[in-house]
Amino acid sequence: MGFAAKLEMPSAESALPGREDNVPVPAQHFVLGRPLQPPFPKTLETVQFGMGCFWGAERIFWQTNGVYTTAVGYAGGYTANPTYEEVCSGGTGHTEVVLVAFDAHIVAFTEILRLFWEGHDPTQGMRQGNDMGTQYRSAIYVSNDEQRQAAVHSKTSFQEALGAAGYGLISTEIAAQVEMFYAEHYHQQYLAKVPNGYCGLGGTGVSCGVP
Repeated sequence: MGFAAKLEMPSAESALPGREDNVPVPAQHFVLGRPLQPPFPKTLETVQFGMGCFWGAERIFWQTNGVYTTAVGYAGGYTANPTYEEVCSGGTGHTEVVLVAFDAHIVAFTEILRLFWEGHDPTQGMRQGNDMGTQYRSAIYVSNDEQRQAAVHSKTSFQEALGAAGYGLISTEIAAQVEMFYAEHYHQQYLAKVPNGYCGLGGTGVSCGVP
């Protein structure tokens, strides 16, 4: 698959077939010591964020007070249980995402959204900095209507701030939470295991004044 094709979403018919077997997932979060997979305590909410390379994105959220656990994976596409190499080929339709399970009594969802918007440039389409391809597109996959309303409101608010700063239109997809296929074990909490590892994330420097 050529480079140009990596910037175009495949169709369900043209996507790679995938496989039935799940990728083995570590039992515990490398930093927080909690499960990476549900079931989570019923008091928690979950959301999935696509914001570029998931290594740096995950670190933003595990460092946040009130976040119970995080994990990285692939979502929003067609291929079941893809490998990292397949996702990077552009043939799965997935974007790299971070699953965030958080306690809304400790950290408001609006604060989680602020970290998302300020942690990357949501106007770049199928890329994030030097990372280019459909797997780096911006997305919010919400788990309830309240989250959806808050996400849409925050997008509108941040668009005004970005426009005033000379940026273009936000390309972020906001949709219902979809199945996330967990990434390989070495991707989970990667920057805690490799502190000097690559992180291509970079925000716009524009503040997201979400109330």
